[in-house]
Amino acid sequence: MKVRINKKRKDYVAGNIIEIMEKSPLEIEAKCPHFGGCGGYTYQSIPYEEELKIKENQVKRLFVEEGIEDFNFLGVERSPSLEEYRNKMEYTFGDEHRDGPLSLGLHKKGRLYEVVSVGKCNIVDRDFAIILGEVINYFRNTDIPCYNKKIHVGVLSHFVIRKALSTGEILLNLVTSSQGEVPLDELIERLKKLELDGEIKGFIHTINDNVADAIKVDRSDLVYGRDYIIEEILGLKFKISPFSFFQTNTFGAEKLYSIVRDFAGDIDDKIVEEAVEKAYENSKLNRLDNVEFIAGDVLEEVEKLVEKPDLIILDPPREGINPKALQKITDFSPEKFVYVSCNPVTLVRDLKEFIDRGYRIEKVKCMDMFPRTGHIECVVGIQKT
Repeated sequence: MKVRINKKRKDYVAGNIIEIMEKSPLEIEAKCPHFGGCGGYTYQSIPYEEELKIKENQVKRLFVEEGIEDFNFLGVERSPSLEEYRNKMEYTFGDEHRDGPLSLGLHKKGRLYEVVSVGKCNIVDRDFAIILGEVINYFRNTDIPCYNKKIHVGVLSHFVIRKALSTGEILLNLVTSSQGEVPLDELIERLKKLELDGEIKGFIHTINDNVADAIKVDRSDLVYGRDYIIEEILGLKFKISPFSFFQTNTFGAEKLYSIVRDFAGDIDDKIVEEAVEKAYENSKLNRLDNVEFIAGDVLEEVEKLVEKPDLIILDPPREGINPKALQKITDFSPEKFVYVSCNPVTLVRDLKEFIDRGYRIEKVKCMDMFPRTGHIECVVGIQKT
C-alpha cells in the first residue's frame, strides 16, 4: 500500500491511500454497490467472522493497555442482521459533482460538500430506497435549490427516514431552510401511492437555519398523519418522534437490552429505565407505574436523590462519564453498576476510576450493534469490592 502522509503526531501518523499494491487474503467482494464511495460501512469487504475478531481484539487490547484484568470476558454477540438493519437514515441534498443534477444521499468519502446517491444501500430495507427515489425525482422536477453549505444559500437540506422494523410504521422528515417555499401536497400524494412493505404514518417539515451540517430545529410542522411511530422491543411499545434517540439497530437493541437485564440480575421492585425521549408517554403506553424520569444535568440532579439506589445503569454519550458526575454517583456506594458504552476508549478510562473508588470489573460482553463498521457496544458488570 502506498500512502501519502499528511499528519504526524507523537503517537500516530495519518495519511491518504494512493495505491493498493496487494489485497489482503481476507478481502472479499463487498455486496453494496456504493462501497468505497459513501465513506460508510468500511468492513463490508471482509468476512463477518473476521470483523468480530477484529472488534474483540480491539476491545481486549484497550483493557490490557489500562491494566484492567481478572474479569470474565464473554465475547461479542452477533448482530441479528448484517443487511437492512438500520431503522433510521439521515440523507443530505447536494450535488454529486459540480454543476451536476440534484442528488440525495450520503457524503462522498473524504468530501464535505459532495453527495453520492445511495439508492441501493444494503443496510436499510427496500422501503428506504423506494421513498428516496420518489423524493429525489420529485425535487429534480422543481426549481427548488439545495442548500449550499459553503455560502449558506438555498433551501433543501436533509431528508430523514425512520421505520419501526417490528411494526412497519414509517415517519418522514424533510429539513429545509426558511429561504423559500416548499410545496408538499403533490409529493405526499405520490408517496402515499408507493408500494411499500411498511406504511407511511407521518410527514414532518422541519425548518433549520443553522449553518452547521447538522439538523437543528427552528420550527417543525406536521404536514401529514401523526408525528410519531410505534416500535416494539422485548414486549414493550415505544413512541418514537422525529428527534427521539433510539438505537438504530432495532433487533440488535433487543439483544443489547437483554444483556443489560442479565447483568443487572434480579431488579424486581427496583428500577425500570428506558433510554428514550417521551419517556412518560412510553411508560403510560406500557402501563408502567413504578418508574420516575428526571431530565437535567446529572451533576445537579444526582445531588437531589434521597434514596440510595441498589443498582445504577449507566449509558453515557461517546465522551463517557463526566469525572465529577462519576465521583458523585459512586458516592452513593451501590452494590452494582451496569455500564453500557458505545466507545470502548472512554469506557476503559472510566472503569479505571471505578476500580480506584473500590469497585471491581466483574464481566464484559460486547454487542455488535453496528455491523460492517468499526464501532462496537460494550456492557460491563461492575461490583462493589
